Amino acid sequence: MTTATKADDPAVDKPTLAPRPTNSLSPSRAGDFLTCGLLYRLRVIDQIPEAPGEAAARGTLVHAVLEKLFDHPAQERTETLAAELLTPSWQELRASDPLTASVLFGSPTAWEDHLAGKELPAPDADAEAAFVGNAKSFLTKYFRMEDPQRLEPHQREVPVSVTLPSGLTLRGVVDRVDKAPTGQVRVVDYKTGRAPGEGWESKAMFQMRFYGLVWWLLTSELPSRLQLLYLGNEQTLAIDPTEEQLLATQKKLESIGAAITKATERQEWRPRKSKLCSWCSFKPLCPEWGGTTPPLPVV
Repeated sequence: MTTATKADDPAVDKPTLAPRPTNSLSPSRAGDFLTCGLLYRLRVIDQIPEAPGEAAARGTLVHAVLEKLFDHPAQERTETLAAELLTPSWQELRASDPLTASVLFGSPTAWEDHLAGKELPAPDADAEAAFVGNAKSFLTKYFRMEDPQRLEPHQREVPVSVTLPSGLTLRGVVDRVDKAPTGQVRVVDYKTGRAPGEGWESKAMFQMRFYGLVWWLLTSELPSRLQLLYLGNEQTLAIDPTEEQLLATQKKLESIGAAITKATERQEWRPRKSKLCSWCSFKPLCPEWGGTTPPLPVV
């Protein structure tokens, strides 16, 4: 009689492929999958670290200042106050995420040194100050687009989550929700980049239709307006959604969720080459650019 050993049992200590992603979608993750299946995989399943970017850090800083601005009474919401909030807001962000400052304003090899486990030098103070000063220009642009003294947001930086009948959960964070005395709702998002060129508006508004749908499902309030403020070139994109449009968005999101499930089951994450590849940090791992994709992680 042969006694089975641990190594003989195929169910014991056998590496398995990465677990199936949770059945949820945010606007960014849905956008990743629509842009490139491999991009989605490397971010969501492999969770490969990406170096902090200055544009993203600037956007986080400007968002933080605008949120704090509305903590003050309406008459105090001036451009001067916003400028005064910049430095303390950056200090708070820096304290919660010191790596970003070290990578952006440290040595040219700071990210590689971090991945290698090396101690990073202190950020360059002049470069850091210049970054904060540059963010001030975006606040100036904001005040040319809106008068915060005339606004009383209903909610700000609000986490939202709703589960569809299929089991797919939609989640995200809404920058601002305004509600008029008549009950009309406006969902607003700030962008520190530039508004998209002609032909790309619909893709840009996908995020807002996503949030409009989630708000509608959560509150039964159909937003009267979905609005994107592009501070980079002081342009506004807005749509007044209908129920039919938001139901079409729900159908599209269900389709994306099903496609992700299918890709996960088949372990097929196809790269999709496009102009957006220029900004992708995973090009060295993409076969479309001569790179080698790492094997799926095991658990």
